[in-house]
Amino acid sequence: MAPSISMIHSTPLDILDFVVNKGHGVKGLADLGLKTLPHQYIQPPQERFDHTSNEELNEDSIPVIDLSNSVDPKVAKAVCDAAQKWGFFQIINHGVPIHVLENVKDATHKFFELPAEEKKKYSKEQSGTNNVRFGTSFTPEAEKALEWKDYLSLFFVSDDEAASLWPAICRYKYFIQEF
Repeated sequence: MAPSISMIHSTPLDILDFVVNKGHGVKGLADLGLKTLPHQYIQPPQERFDHTSNEELNEDSIPVIDLSNSVDPKVAKAVCDAAQKWGFFQIINHGVPIHVLENVKDATHKFFELPAEEKKKYSKEQSGTNNVRFGTSFTPEAEKALEWKDYLSLFFVSDDEAASLWPAICRYKYFIQEF
């Protein structure tokens, strides 16, 4: 039985327990049908990204990096700059077939639809490897505000390791074979 919203809003510890310790993650909170963001997820004003004009918004849009000439040093610089300033960016002309990207999205959706107990097997505390990690905020006990995200990190080392350690629902042998 899923917890009710009133059970979650009673104390900050309940949010942390539900999201992190019990493994429900942010998706579990969202699935409860919350009408407002729990205060634990609201960034302090000084930490918020705030644009004051449309001009700034246009100048500071999410970087789009074209990999069609990936050996050009400007591409490496663009990746470094985007990673430093934004923490993410969009890549175009990367050569990854659309059906492979769709398979990755499908596997991701399937993983995050798993019951909390199943996802928790891949948490930092329970995962048998550093190459597979499920979580929410990176250090929830120390953050000023929790991150409104869940993640599954899958680091590829070898086909054998991927087959043995990655969640079964995320294993698509043809991801690798297509490249």
